[in-house]
Amino acid sequence: QVQMVESGGGSVQAGGSLRLSCAASGRTFSFSAMAWCRQAPGKTREIIAAMTSTGGSFWYADSVKGRFKISRDNAKSEGYLQMNDLEPEDTAVYYCATTYGRNWNSLRGYDNWGQGTRVTVSL
Repeated sequence: QVQMVESGGGSVQAGGSLRLSCAASGRTFSFSAMAWCRQAPGKTREIIAAMTSTGGSFWYADSVKGRFKISRDNAKSEGYLQMNDLEPEDTAVYYCATTYGRNWNSLRGYDNWGQGTRVTVSL
């Protein structure tokens, strides 16, 4: 099982940028798809970005398309989420997740999560 630790969260003003990182332990990270998900206060967790193990395919939720970019460095066992033009609606705890399953662009496809990093966006 891949263990993940997220970092890079914080407080930022609307229009700002943050880059989240996900450090994975275990040599099998490079064989897993990965995703970034978030859970806003009072809301259910949602998947916002995902990519396959080799980076051949990507998926983004409409709410972040064009503003966020998911990437990974398998040699370093790290994943990233570059977030630009942040909005107050992006305030949430952000989680990275991995899966060896086929449903790599669905929240239900993921069963391995990090502890999360909090992002707060203010006006």
